[in-house]
Amino acid sequence: MASVNSFGSRGVLDVNGKPYEIFRLDAVAAAGLDVASLPYSLKILLENLLRTENGADITADDIRALAAWDANAEPSREIAFTPARVVLQDFTGVPAVVDLAAMREAMHALGGDASRINPLAPVELVIDHSVIVDVFGSAQAFERNVDIEYERNLERYQFLRWGQSAFDDFKVVPPGTGIVHQVNLEHLSRVVFTQDDEGLTAAYPDTCVGTDSHTPMVNGLGVVAWGVGGIEAEAAMLGQPISMLIPRVVGFKLTGSLPEGSTATDLVLTITERLRQHRVVGKFVEFYGPGVAAVPLANRATIGNMSPEYGSTIAIFPIDDVTLRYMELTGRSPEQVALVEAYAKEQGLWHDPQMELRYSERLELDLATVVPSIAGPKRPQDRISLSEAKLAFRGALAAYVDEPRQTPHGYDKAVAESFPASDPPAYSDSERRSAQPTDHVAEAPASGQRRREPVAVAFSDGAQGQIDHGSVVIAAITSCTNTSNPTVMMAAALLAKNAVDKGLSRKPWVKTSLAPGSRVVTDYYDRAGLTPYLEALGFNLVGYGCTTCIGNSGPLIPEVSKAVAAHDLSVASVLSGNRNFEGRIHAEVKMNYLMSPPLVVAYALAGTMDIDLFNDPLGAGKDGQDVYLKDIWPSAAEVAAVVDASIVSDMYKSGYADVFAGDQRWQQLPTPQGDVFEWDPASTYVRKPPYFLDMPREPAPVADIAGARVLAMLGDSVTTDHISPAGSIARNSPAAAYLAEHGVAPADFNSYGSRRGNHEVMIRGTFANVRLRNQLAQGTEGGYTRDFTQAGAPVVTIFEASRSYQAAGTPLVILAGKEYGSGSSRDWAAKGTVLLGVRAVIAESYERIHRSNLLGMGVLPLQYPEGQNAQTLGLTGEEAYDILGVTALNEGRTPATVKVRAGGVEFDALLRIDTPSEASYYRHGGIMQYVLRSLLGKG
Repeated sequence: MASVNSFGSRGVLDVNGKPYEIFRLDAVAAAGLDVASLPYSLKILLENLLRTENGADITADDIRALAAWDANAEPSREIAFTPARVVLQDFTGVPAVVDLAAMREAMHALGGDASRINPLAPVELVIDHSVIVDVFGSAQAFERNVDIEYERNLERYQFLRWGQSAFDDFKVVPPGTGIVHQVNLEHLSRVVFTQDDEGLTAAYPDTCVGTDSHTPMVNGLGVVAWGVGGIEAEAAMLGQPISMLIPRVVGFKLTGSLPEGSTATDLVLTITERLRQHRVVGKFVEFYGPGVAAVPLANRATIGNMSPEYGSTIAIFPIDDVTLRYMELTGRSPEQVALVEAYAKEQGLWHDPQMELRYSERLELDLATVVPSIAGPKRPQDRISLSEAKLAFRGALAAYVDEPRQTPHGYDKAVAESFPASDPPAYSDSERRSAQPTDHVAEAPASGQRRREPVAVAFSDGAQGQIDHGSVVIAAITSCTNTSNPTVMMAAALLAKNAVDKGLSRKPWVKTSLAPGSRVVTDYYDRAGLTPYLEALGFNLVGYGCTTCIGNSGPLIPEVSKAVAAHDLSVASVLSGNRNFEGRIHAEVKMNYLMSPPLVVAYALAGTMDIDLFNDPLGAGKDGQDVYLKDIWPSAAEVAAVVDASIVSDMYKSGYADVFAGDQRWQQLPTPQGDVFEWDPASTYVRKPPYFLDMPREPAPVADIAGARVLAMLGDSVTTDHISPAGSIARNSPAAAYLAEHGVAPADFNSYGSRRGNHEVMIRGTFANVRLRNQLAQGTEGGYTRDFTQAGAPVVTIFEASRSYQAAGTPLVILAGKEYGSGSSRDWAAKGTVLLGVRAVIAESYERIHRSNLLGMGVLPLQYPEGQNAQTLGLTGEEAYDILGVTALNEGRTPATVKVRAGGVEFDALLRIDTPSEASYYRHGGIMQYVLRSLLGKG
């Protein structure tokens, strides 16, 4: 609690006879500052400052600045935010725990107390990113996938079990339980946090940061939460406040209600499109107005989940009766629900639909205007009305097909209307059965021959099919974005029932999967009697965790994979997720579309994106008649009735009763002991990182960068998926070569995500995405560049080039375009960058989290002058670069610009060190080194 109380804000709130200590916001109003009209989210930040005021990092002036917030001003005031807790998922959580273990050793080596390296805020880690869809379409899929998951990840899971016992206030939700954000929404979030201290119970808003960009999902509950890099999370775990600028807040007024046929997914894709167009990167978005009450909590959570897709830090809904009903449904105690209501009303956090708060910018949406939508083929903000999906697919395909069909018809939007519509083939009963892998595949055309017809594919059970550009080869009900929403999930199951009753089945080339974010989903499916219908279409349970949405989609059906490769087909995936960036879902699938769970089922029935779901039949029913989507789409009333009859609070209470216990496999894992981890030098999963190697007690002065070469020259919208290692490890990659050298068989390579605790694997996969286009290595796609240490500057892998440059003592830079680092909050996008030897990035603009992460690892983020980029400046990437003026940081100054000299070009680049704390991180070589030295200085 606060050691200073400048405004006399400490008070008591009585809830049903129980006293709670609170820090009253109206105490600031008594000082003549307008608190009542502050946005709800800023009121939560204001309480945070009141409660943590210490006269040093958090002062009375900070509190006054926030209370007197000027809605129209550009962010300039830095404040220190202290989250109540930290949430991790296992991909990002393992390296965080690895770093903490390494920090303990470093603290000891520098003569400090290693036990000081310990979480000082509650930390909850959910293992959800490791399950892969190896097995699908069978009743054994879930058990087999979990068995394989444990086989692959034994070392990682043992390490996490060690962390759970070695660190205080660190809890782990074991595998096979759910997805971090859905578990956070349904169980972990308190909405109002409590803490016992010296006989008093303090109550304050629940806030958190998480090592996954979709942490804002709990914004739907009124919880201020956002995604940070793993290094920022580690600092928060160690009690360090997070420095931030008081943001601009966009007020998004909602009116009306969703029309029949439109889903929460359609709503969120509409909002994503609107907010991305409005440019809300780095801003808070806050929903208000009379339409808020018509948005169910699950829909609010879906909207919050997609914050990274439109770029806002948070997208929050205030607390109201809908919040309380959801808390009751999900098994929160009556005492907790009563506390949330009393606290929110006392502190002015309760939603008043008629009140117009002060906002920096305002948007408005009539929910009645939302239409069925999908998004793709490669960005979540690229919304397409479902009625235009067929035309949009044909227009987009031109970018993916090297040899289009012969004129006059081509894959071009201008001629899309004249594209020859192919009649849906008639499928026999045998063709409707689930496909089984065989080695048979249609012969590839002769060299140079232009393929004009769909490719015939035979399956082992006798089913026959034809696949073409746009064939749907993956259909996945996946991701907490939508699996946390009972309405859309039940709609998918009812659509499946109606389809089966009509005699429809999925097409045999479609790999189908169901991967919900919690066990509650399968509980209510079973209770509603709908599980058999999903299974009849191949949507068997494959795991509780992030699967297809993060690239853990597993292999395609083998004969489909062979046909795609042999004929260079641009096939598609459909998923109910939040990300569809290039190369993310599956390396062999070029086009990826986001949509609601019922539409995922519908496209699995159609088997192609080249269909108008409003006017083209999905197939022939058992009576031989065409069946259309409208024939099987469940009404909103039907869905609501089944939801009401099938979902009860006891499902959540029982499902989360022993959430940290795990199954027998987890409980029987051998667990290492001791406060300091004993590194296994033979491990290929968990290795001691080099960040603290020979680290002195005091940081060396920062220096200018001289003679740097360009490692990669990149275009716009390069995401952290392009930068950070993710997905499977290709057998011809540098990471594969490393694993093979260490005796790992190709079948055991596993994924990059599973090996995030081994920096040697990760740096070999950084900038290795198969869809990366490095303009320095023209004509290539993937992780390639030119090595200017060798004669002729040959094209080599980025990892090989970095080794040559580091051996020569040559620093490296990255050149990039707009929105560099958009996407997930992947700490390895920054860690891999620095370990490759990159000292600076020069981009047109950055996504918020990645810029912060670069600084957190000691990489300098620079920005071209307004309106300039590499092309306008005439940069080729072949120049040597000098970056001058950085040494001003040694004098305690942060210059607005630094000078960049590249060949004969000279320009002033904006220095994107935005806060004094970030300057400290850079001077220390990174945030971990800064925290370690700070704790060392405290004895």
